[in-house]
Amino acid sequence: MGRESSMKPDYQILAYITMDKNRLLASSCLSLYAETEQDSKEMTVDIAKALKADVVKMTNGDYLVVRV
Repeated sequence: MGRESSMKPDYQILAYITMDKNRLLASSCLSLYAETEQDSKEMTVDIAKALKADVVKMTNGDYLVVRV
């Protein structure tokens, strides 16, 4: 079943790492631009370790650092 629209999500997006400057949007989470895939991976892992959070790689190649 789908999530009811009145239910609050049980996760928090802490950071968004992208290699496309056009996808950087103002938001409540940390948004970072990486020039290479290697930079993107390293930043994501470092932030996730520091915040004790999980990482999600999106199909467009961007990363989300989330806490459940």
